[in-house]
Amino acid sequence: MNGIHDLGGMHGFGTVEREVNEPLFHAAWERTVLAVQLTALRKRLYNLDELRHGIERMPAAEYLGATYYERWLAGISRLLVEKGILKEGELEARAAEVPEARKAVPPTAPRPAGREEPVHPAFDPSRGHPFRREANAPARFAVGDAVLTKHFQPAGHTRLARYARGKRGVVDRHHGCFVFPDTNAHAEGEDPDHVYSVRFEGPELWGKTVEGRGAVYIDLWESYLESAG
Repeated sequence: MNGIHDLGGMHGFGTVEREVNEPLFHAAWERTVLAVQLTALRKRLYNLDELRHGIERMPAAEYLGATYYERWLAGISRLLVEKGILKEGELEARAAEVPEARKAVPPTAPRPAGREEPVHPAFDPSRGHPFRREANAPARFAVGDAVLTKHFQPAGHTRLARYARGKRGVVDRHHGCFVFPDTNAHAEGEDPDHVYSVRFEGPELWGKTVEGRGAVYIDLWESYLESAG
């Protein structure tokens, strides 16, 4: 979808400040958000593309004012309510109890022997890349082919950034076949699709006034591409 999250090519947001020796977490609650995220994925409460789309739907001002893990928390909260795992207003009510909740000791119970929870593919390195799939059809493009990205305004999730739509590039590499995020984010199936690394010259993306002569390589699903030959 077209949202404030899609910032590529936009100006006016100031200098990117780099923090020297930046810690992994800036507050203890960020660790908790990461743990909730990994647990939710492991239990298949939602998938990674659904999470991205949940974050994308944050109000623009809220998104710009939020930190990295605040955006994660907003996306996770939205999905858990939409899927009926949490009730509307339950999080707000629980947050009001935080001072008392901190005094409580979470209940624990031993895991029954022989009932190990199935491992999600994303947490099982023996299964290779968690989102790679077998191809259902041969690749349409080869290295060196000239391609044109589609120009569309999706209402749902997509990994084709606005600044790269309707642009000409050249296939630099074929990565194989992977889960298609545009359908996976909306419970419409994985719909595996070929993915290519496509090289775009700077002026093609940013115009003739672009500084330098650099190029940008973008990983794109075949469904985003048309032949430019």
